[in-house]
Amino acid sequence: MKVITMQTTIAELLNNYEGMKDILININPKFKKLNNPVLRRTLAKVATVKQAAVAGGMDAKELLNKLRVAVRQEPLEMDDKDNEKEEPKWVATTPKESIDATKLLDEGKNPLAVAYNKIKEYDRGEVLVIVSNFKPEPLIEEFKKKGYKVYSKEVSDEIFNTFIKAK
Repeated sequence: MKVITMQTTIAELLNNYEGMKDILININPKFKKLNNPVLRRTLAKVATVKQAAVAGGMDAKELLNKLRVAVRQEPLEMDDKDNEKEEPKWVATTPKESIDATKLLDEGKNPLAVAYNKIKEYDRGEVLVIVSNFKPEPLIEEFKKKGYKVYSKEVSDEIFNTFIKAK
């Protein structure tokens, strides 16, 4: 079997290790979202172990090592180098629109696709806010790859606002 790393996707874990969905849920009950087939078909394909840890509100190293131990791989020693960035000034801009990613997932829709279709119609500098009950790391990474400015923060217990600035 392939060695599990921070860059291993959740889909790779689910496809390569029998019972992995239950292992993930046992590690962190927030991973019950994996019971949603839309989430497994969409976000699990791009979400890495590191991103899933952030979405689950846990330390990435801790998740990685729990997964490695669960499949009889040696845990890794790693340095902690996560520094929280200061909130950018543009986040204070009144958003043009807000979408509820949790509701979209419950409706069987892909929040990444919905958000992308909306923001590509925005004027430069306009802001879209995505509200979710988890930090949407895969979505954040995809927008960053496309050159968008993105900032996410937890605004209350398990409620995240992710701001995307149109380019």
